[in-house]
This record gives sequence, structure tokens and C-alpha cells, in this order.
Amino acid sequence: MAEAIAAAITAAAGVGGALLGALLPQRFNARERAAEAQLAERRRTFEERRAAYTAMNRASELFHTLLKDALHRLRDGVYTDEDRTRLEEARRDFRDRYAEAQMIVPERILAASRELNKVLAGMDAAAKRIDRGMPAEGESAQAALLDLKAAEVPLAGMRRLMREDLGVRD
Repeated sequence: MAEAIAAAITAAAGVGGALLGALLPQRFNARERAAEAQLAERRRTFEERRAAYTAMNRASELFHTLLKDALHRLRDGVYTDEDRTRLEEARRDFRDRYAEAQMIVPERILAASRELNKVLAGMDAAAKRIDRGMPAEGESAQAALLDLKAAEVPLAGMRRLMREDLGVRD
């Protein structure tokens, strides 16, 4: 009888070992797949943010540059319809990149973009008033060019925050 019990225990251990041998790798593989999926999601999110930052930075720089160019041309009396169109397209692109980023990037980046937008929008409005021949009191293209320098600080700040968020350290 002891032999029968020993045989039963041995058989049970063998069956249990076989079951565990099949379940443990399956469980390990499931954990590995979950970890890989999580890593892929983090990479995808990082790439989305990086693309949004690149687009926001490019649009911000272009709007700033074309606004500065417009003010120079207004000052020099050589501002054209083509210049107006390019500036308007840059302004829209700047706005669109911000709108696209709203669901992807952290609030501190959006806040930096809004701060920059205040300066750029104010200078854009001044350029339009000057172009229409209806400048505000004391407003001129030369004065607006000097005021536009205020955009450099929030532009650099936004870019710094974006780089920090992406893990870029100087």
C-alpha cells in the first residue's frame, strides 16, 4: 500500500510539474508582451510629443521671422500683398500647431506658447494697423520692431521647456 501511495504521489507530482511547466512560460510570455506593449506606447507618446514640439517651434519661429520682416518692409514702404499673405499663412500655421498640440503636450508648454502668442499677436495687430494707415498713438513699424524683441524671451523659454520635456540637457 505504501508503494501505491508513493506511486500516486509521484504521478500527481508529475502531472503538477507538467501543468506548471506549461503555465509558467505562458505567464512569463504574457508579462513580457505587456512590458513590450507599454514600452511601445511610451515610444509612440514620446514621438508624438517630439513631432508636436518640432511643429510648434517651427511655426513659432516662422511667424516671428515673417512678422519681423513685415515690420521692416512696412518701415521701408515696400510691404506687398505677397508679404501679407505669407504672414497670414504663418499666423494660421502657428495657431494650428498650438491647437494640434493641446491634446498631446503638458500644460506648461501650452502656457509658454500662450505667453509667446500674446507678444506675437500684439505685434501682428500693430503691423495690421500700421499697414492700414491707422496706427495707435505713438505706434510705428520701427517702434513695433523694438517691441517685437520681447518675443525672444518667451520663444527661447518655450523651446527650453520643450527640450527639457524631451530629456535634452545642455
